[in-house]
Amino acid sequence: MTDLSRVVDDPAVWAPIHRIAGTLVKTLPELFAPDYDEWLEAARQRLRPEG
Repeated sequence: MTDLSRVVDDPAVWAPIHRIAGTLVKTLPELFAPDYDEWLEAARQRLRPEG
């Protein structure tokens, strides 16, 4: 999150950002998996029309 501190410099914003991030980690752990790019590409392939 240190990179975001350059974008969001208001400390009052950080508590909600951390709460949202924590919710995402619990709800969608795939987003933070080391192989997420492979998982995402497989999903894209399934959604593309055949042809």
